[in-house]
Amino acid sequence: MNYAISQKFFFDAAHTLKRHIEADSSLRVHGHTYNAEVFLSGQPDPHTGMVVDLGLVRQEIEQLRKQLDHHLLDDVAGLGPATLENLCRFIFQNLAPHLPALSSVRVWRESMGDGCILSK
Repeated sequence: MNYAISQKFFFDAAHTLKRHIEADSSLRVHGHTYNAEVFLSGQPDPHTGMVVDLGLVRQEIEQLRKQLDHHLLDDVAGLGPATLENLCRFIFQNLAPHLPALSSVRVWRESMGDGCILSK
């Protein structure tokens, strides 16, 4: 059996986006509350009983969250256009070196009803 644990977090951020549909509103600076959840998979350590210590996961998330929360996403180095897809990739790429058991990242905007999942 394989276990998956997860940790949710959120951040508030603004961005612009060049698109053909809903173009006028997307080009203006606007903001969202983004929700994210990271999933880590594996076998529990026989001594600790944990796949990964969630305290460590929260520490790593907090370091990443500082780069996104209350920022203009257009200015975040390495993100690219602030799409849900790019946010998933950015979060995955920034957490994976510190959390090798990372298996998936989910990002969604509750108010809009849309989301994205990136899996290894």
